[in-house]
Amino acid sequence: MQKSLISIFLIYFIVISKQLIFDFSSDTDISSWRVIDDVVMGGESSGNFIINTEGNAVFYGKVSLENNGGFSSVRHQFSQKSINSATKIKVRLKGDGNDYQLRIKKSKNDYYSYLSTFQTNNSWEIIEINLSEMQPKFRGKALSLENFSANSFEEIAFLIGNKKAQDFRLEIDKIYLE
Repeated sequence: MQKSLISIFLIYFIVISKQLIFDFSSDTDISSWRVIDDVVMGGESSGNFIINTEGNAVFYGKVSLENNGGFSSVRHQFSQKSINSATKIKVRLKGDGNDYQLRIKKSKNDYYSYLSTFQTNNSWEIIEINLSEMQPKFRGKALSLENFSANSFEEIAFLIGNKKAQDFRLEIDKIYLE
């Protein structure tokens, strides 16, 4: 009896300590996610965002350097998400070996994002990003602002822009704070 109560408490603690941002499944509505490529500046990159048959989101496409291009991103804006006591963003994903950026914005109206770069390894993994290590940048340039320290945010994004032409594929299962 005591052992099962401890197990229930541990499961409850694990569930409570995680704050879900997005959990993809086969019936997930992804219409609030927007792909933004370098075509907004004349480039020729093309990104796509779908739900696959396994119920995971897939961000895929081709980055082109033509016409001063070089990036593709997918973004999701939402009502203010409180961070509470969380210190990290975690993402369960499967990449293609490329480097990506995870970006967040305190306010969807901010012109800059806080970002961290991570490398994928062709396998399912959980990437962990310390919120306090996310740096403010605008169009790739560091800003003289402090790293992320807000109590909430309103946008999350994935971006690929490695200064080379390349195909890309990032499969995402879930995103949460911990």
